[in-house]
Amino acid sequence: MIQHDYMKRAIKLAKAGCGFVNPNPMVGAVIVKNGEIIGEGYHRKYGELHAERDALNNCITSPKEATLYVTLEPCCHYGKTPPCTDAILKSGIKKVVIGSCDPNPIMQEKGIALLRKHGIKVIEHVLEEECNKLNEVFFHYITTNTPYVIMKYAMTMDGKIATHCGKSKWITGELAREHVHRQRHKYSSIMVGVKTVLVDDPLLTCRVENGKNPIRIICDTNLRTPLNAKVITTAKAIKTIIATASTSVLEQRPYWQAGCEVITVPKRNGHLDLKKLMKKLGTQEIDSVLIEGGGALHWSALQSQIVNKHCCYIAPKLFGGEQAKTPIAGIGIENPDHAFFLKNSKVLQLGDDFLIESEVQYSCLQE
Repeated sequence: MIQHDYMKRAIKLAKAGCGFVNPNPMVGAVIVKNGEIIGEGYHRKYGELHAERDALNNCITSPKEATLYVTLEPCCHYGKTPPCTDAILKSGIKKVVIGSCDPNPIMQEKGIALLRKHGIKVIEHVLEEECNKLNEVFFHYITTNTPYVIMKYAMTMDGKIATHCGKSKWITGELAREHVHRQRHKYSSIMVGVKTVLVDDPLLTCRVENGKNPIRIICDTNLRTPLNAKVITTAKAIKTIIATASTSVLEQRPYWQAGCEVITVPKRNGHLDLKKLMKKLGTQEIDSVLIEGGGALHWSALQSQIVNKHCCYIAPKLFGGEQAKTPIAGIGIENPDHAFFLKNSKVLQLGDDFLIESEVQYSCLQE
């Protein structure tokens, strides 16, 4: 095996922590000695061992004089666990190969500098693009203190998310819907507007075997969420946040009693100020938000410029109808030049359906 092969193995290991390590990064590590892998590991769960320590614990022989391949720069500060650099120095490892540098402001490549200071050879930027992609959520969150936001919806090929009667089950097939649930496992939270709760009464859980339920966030400006809604009656079992502009203790109390957390957010243009909501969610270590709302919430999110990634599931169907709902409502833009542009798009086929993932690009014209 060559250097890239070992890093690819570390990336594959890192992905096993997906959904369980938030708001930490996904990290994998492989220890190689005399051309053989003698230990490997990954960050399995938030608060548990980091990948480097997990790999060292799994070594079948002494790691002295070995090479460590790790997808992210080893930490050199105390957090939930001791610094990984300490464990590396004690192990006798002679070389460390790194994929990504840690953008955490408290790091600033101090981990790399510390290893080099103690005579360990460090090679950087190996499969860096792949390693960076692995942790796009963490990189955004740790540098902005706000969640990475993904806007997702399913539509027909003529751009409808429901028929003119409001019926939407089901637009896409089973494979696409299963993929959505894996996304719910991957990201920390899921957010919808109160209209979605009123119309669909969704549970907003992850229905993947051994999956993790996301934190549920309901944007409810005037506290209209019914107390018998599924997201409210299950709030003591699954963390649920109601974001509202209402400051009335009397109005908020029933939701507290049901087990919900209520976050008060000011209004902007008649709706919740989503930028300020993201800042509040960031303080709670919510590193990512999957928006599965209706057209009104989607438009508000784009206008607020909080959306980082756009995910559109497209079914080979045609609904037609002037009154049939579209995925993004609101007043819309006036000039085509002022559109919300998407870049770096990727297409994935899921059975008969297609998923197009894109990064959202904002311009000053939309200000």
